[in-house]
Amino acid sequence: MAAPTPERRSTKPEAPGQFFAPCPRGLEEVLREELSALGAQAVMSAEGGVGFQGDLALCYRVNLQSRIASRVLWQLGNWAYRTEDDVYRAVKSVPWSKHFDSRLTLRVNVSAIGSPLRSLDFITLRIKDAVCDRLIADSGKRPDIDTAQPDVRVHAFFDSERFTIYLDTSGDPLFKRGWRKSPGEAPLKENLAAGILRLTQWTPGTALLDPMCGGGTLLVEAAMMALHIAPGSMRGFAFEKLNRFDAALWKTIMEEAQAAREPVGPLPLYGADLFGEQLKLAKTNLAAAGLVDVVTLKQANVLELPSPASSGVMVTNPPYGVRIGEQQDLAAFYPRLGDALKAKYAGWKAWLFTADMRLPKLIGLKPSRRIPLYNGALECRLYGFEIVAGSMRGKGKEAMREGGKE
Repeated sequence: MAAPTPERRSTKPEAPGQFFAPCPRGLEEVLREELSALGAQAVMSAEGGVGFQGDLALCYRVNLQSRIASRVLWQLGNWAYRTEDDVYRAVKSVPWSKHFDSRLTLRVNVSAIGSPLRSLDFITLRIKDAVCDRLIADSGKRPDIDTAQPDVRVHAFFDSERFTIYLDTSGDPLFKRGWRKSPGEAPLKENLAAGILRLTQWTPGTALLDPMCGGGTLLVEAAMMALHIAPGSMRGFAFEKLNRFDAALWKTIMEEAQAAREPVGPLPLYGADLFGEQLKLAKTNLAAAGLVDVVTLKQANVLELPSPASSGVMVTNPPYGVRIGEQQDLAAFYPRLGDALKAKYAGWKAWLFTADMRLPKLIGLKPSRRIPLYNGALECRLYGFEIVAGSMRGKGKEAMREGGKE
């Protein structure tokens, strides 16, 4: 059955609500700054995300405009608990039929730190039952469960004494901008790429180069920033299916975002890759985002690539090997990369994002910044280098003898 269309009301936004926006670990501070700039109140960072307060308009705007957040979760309640029955009673007390129609499909997600409950799978079922039982009592119909593409997602987070229930206003995670056409997962999710760009302090108008661009995620995100393109402008959101959806308000917010866009045209954004297939993929992704004319792409070896401007920002995600042979190859590559940077990119700032903690010693350059980040569960570093002219040949071999420890 097709999902019902919720009532479209044009009313003033209601009183401020409490929200939580998860993000890739390490990006909490840049997300806090972004949310404050969007008008969020009572903004507070936590591990893995940022809490904030705001009205319905802000909820819509953050979903549309945030480049860093993974989701926007609307808090419906927070309770103390000791047993699964405590959780069931609390969740069933929520008037779910006020939030969404029982004909929509449902999924429940649970996460916990230090919870005494014996099974997250079991408590997930209890929460699902509580939501469904309340909907049956209020509307006479039980929602269908869809774990793949649900209309509505309910999230629960447990600590040792309390738990919080959230309604997901985003739907698909916000890093899914709607432009990526290539199959499989990219090495960098879009919101992590955007966060890395923010951490480099690159500003539009300054030359930006990704010399190992792969599918071009960093370049797409940089182009969207430069042209003030709302990252969510090519996709839909779960809040459009909720009962409180205000179509007139959403139309106004979308029109404001559209009016802020800059015309598409060439910018000092440059990408290169050694492999033609990767460069073709980057071009496909840029075209899908409507940005193929914004970025200059070139097939080239990073060790031979001349700088496209007298100064600028290089930011890239170089390969990092898992197998021993790959690690040996990279141990030989990094010193040559350091040589190439000093020979060709004096006056530039170079930022390398990697899970290979040997990189700063093997490359023979002293990082000015070391920023811990996570790519999913993988611990990484964003290393910043101020490039000055001069030879560093031989330093990489010395670093290799030191063992490459950070």
